[in-house]
This record gives sequence, structure tokens and C-alpha cells, in this order.
Amino acid sequence: MRAAVLHTHGEPPTQAEHPEPVAGAGRAIVRVTAAPIVPLDLLCASGTSYFGAPALPYVPGVQGVGVVEESATVAPGTRVFFATSAGMAPGDGSLAERAAVPDADLVVLEPDAGVSDAAVAAIGLSGVAGWMTLTWRARLQAGERVLVLGAGGAVGQVAIGAARVLGASRVVAVVRSDASRERAVAAGADEVVALSPDVDELTARLGGPYDVVVDPVFGVAATAAARALAEGGRLVNLGGSAGDEAVFSSSVLRSKSASVLGYTNNALTAEQRHDALTAVLQHAAAGAIRVAHETVTLADVASAWERQATGRTAGRLVLTFG
Repeated sequence: MRAAVLHTHGEPPTQAEHPEPVAGAGRAIVRVTAAPIVPLDLLCASGTSYFGAPALPYVPGVQGVGVVEESATVAPGTRVFFATSAGMAPGDGSLAERAAVPDADLVVLEPDAGVSDAAVAAIGLSGVAGWMTLTWRARLQAGERVLVLGAGGAVGQVAIGAARVLGASRVVAVVRSDASRERAVAAGADEVVALSPDVDELTARLGGPYDVVVDPVFGVAATAAARALAEGGRLVNLGGSAGDEAVFSSSVLRSKSASVLGYTNNALTAEQRHDALTAVLQHAAAGAIRVAHETVTLADVASAWERQATGRTAGRLVLTFG
């Protein structure tokens, strides 16, 4: 089969022929129609992640959309979203014409739910994270005010749309670039604030107060956002793209009875993941949640990989298979 195959850690994968996946006990074969290139793919393929260096060659891709060809639990022809552990455990991922996937990691999709396979792939696990950060960890209530850091990214875009459909009274986005600003506005932000490396300046720009902060970046932005929390406010961190450390004032947190919480998709059950993605896609079909994306072909996977690594994208890059 055709696949994006990684031969050297830290280098882009290239189109190549690769052995067909083999079904086994509890594993399905999925014909892939769309698969995103996400930061986790690049991290795993670098050989420097905390998961360890994956054995080579292998096919990256930690999530995708496709049609079941063989499964003991799901009928052939069923449209599904799926996750893989490619790069984190032995085995191949989604950037191929076919993938072997644990049955437990299949999420059945409506055959025609008004959201294309590429759009579903672009939303994917970022959609799960954006939704569950607000509903499960932050326990957002209607009428509360939400601040979304890193709002131009996929998680940020979903969080903006999700906050609106969940009844937030105001949603403010923090972005790094003009392109990110455009994506945050398209996602539904009431106001967009430009990121500043100066924590005092950024704190002043944020205004507030905010009941919930969605934080996929950490670093200076998280420090400033914590200062802008309301009484009983919750800051939920789900990433560290801007740094692994932030500074929080004890007096600020104590005086506001504020909370700093962590979030990871890995803590979810299969049922939670299914329910979250289903909810997000229902709102996406109605136009309330969106993630900007661009489709690329397998022949262009090396250049797309490099664009993702250097941030030269207009949104999430999704590999499609005709």
C-alpha cells in the first residue's frame, strides 16, 4: 500500500510502498480517507519524545478518519474516526491507505452528518480536548466569561466555538499572529488580544476578570491569565507550546480561591472520547464549531510535514486519500 514512511528520526516522512496492516484479535482494518499532521506526530517522529525513539521505518499518524474494511465489532463500510499510538508504541499510524486500529479506538460517525472527512480529521482529538477542558475539567456554567490562550490553534478554535454553544457570556482570544487572529475571529471570539512577551503588559491587555481560562501554551501567557482570573476562576492547562513553566502568585490564587488544573485526553475513557467528539461534530455540522484546515496529497507529505514543523500553514494540514 501507499504510505507516508519515516526512515530517519527528525526528518520528514516520504511517500513509499509499505506492507499492508494485518488484522488481529480486537483490531480492525480501516481504509483511511483523511488524516491530520499534528504536533504530536512531529514530536514522536523526532525520536526525542518522552515515549522514546520509535523503531524505524514506521508510518506516523495518531488519528484519522476512514471506512472499516474488517472488524469483529463494527460492520464493514462503517464511517469512523480513530486514534492510534504510532510513535508512542510499536506499530504504524494513520498516514497510509490502510491502518490497523484497536476496536476500542474506533468512534462511529454518521454516514452523512454534514461534516466532511477532512473537517472531521482537522477537528479530531483537538476537538475532544477543547470540549472536555470546558465541560469536564472547568465545569463551565452558562453566563461565565472565558479566555482562550493560543486561540489560533486547533484546540483554541474549538474552545472558542464550544464556549459559545455552552453559553459563555464573553469569549476573549489571545493570539500570536495576524493569521491566528483571523482564525480566532472566524471561530467566534468576541475580542482578540495580541500576545506580549512582557507579563505586565499582557496582563493589562487581558483585562478581565475571567471565570475560565483554556491554556494550551503555558509560560508567560498562563502567568498573565492567572492574574486575570475571577473569584473562583479556573485555569485549565493542556499544553506547553510556549514553555514548560509559568509563575503563579500565591496571594492572587488564595485571594480569589482560584484553581489551576491539568488536562490530558489520555485520562478519558473510550466512552468520554466518543461522547465528546460526537457533541463537537454535531455543533460543527451546524456551523458553530470549526477548525481552519487545508488538504494535501500523499505525494506532498514531505513538504506538508516541513510546513507544519515551521508553522507555515493557514490551519491544520490534512492528508487525504483519493
